[in-house]
Amino acid sequence: MSWDDLAEISFREEYDETFGSKLQYPVFSKNIKGHEGKKVTIKGDFLDLDPLGEFFFHSENPLYACFFCGDAGVESVVELDLEQIPDIGTDDLIQITGILKLNTGEISQLLYTLTTCSIKKVD
Repeated sequence: MSWDDLAEISFREEYDETFGSKLQYPVFSKNIKGHEGKKVTIKGDFLDLDPLGEFFFHSENPLYACFFCGDAGVESVVELDLEQIPDIGTDDLIQITGILKLNTGEISQLLYTLTTCSIKKVD
C-alpha cells in the first residue's frame, strides 16, 4: 500500500448535536475500503510524540513536516496499535505491516489505524 492510496479520500459535512456544529467525516475510496481488515505494508517515518510512550504513529513525512507539526494532511499519518514498544526512535524510516482499520466516525481517532503490527527498520 502506498501513501497515495491512503490519500484517496474525501469528506462529507454532517451536523453533530454533541458539538453543536458541522463536522467533517471521511468518505473512503473503493480502493481503500478493499484493504480494510487486510494485512498491508507501508514505508514511512516512525513518530513517538507521546512522552508517556502510549501513542505511536507512522507518517509519510518526518516530524517537522508531519500532520501534527507541519502542513501535511490527516491522510498522511496512521495510528499504530502496538503490543510491544519498539526500539525505534522518532523519524526512523520503517516498513510496517499490520491489519488496516478505517475510522468512519470516531472524532478522537485518526482516519487509519494499523493493528497486529510488525515493524522493520529500513536503512
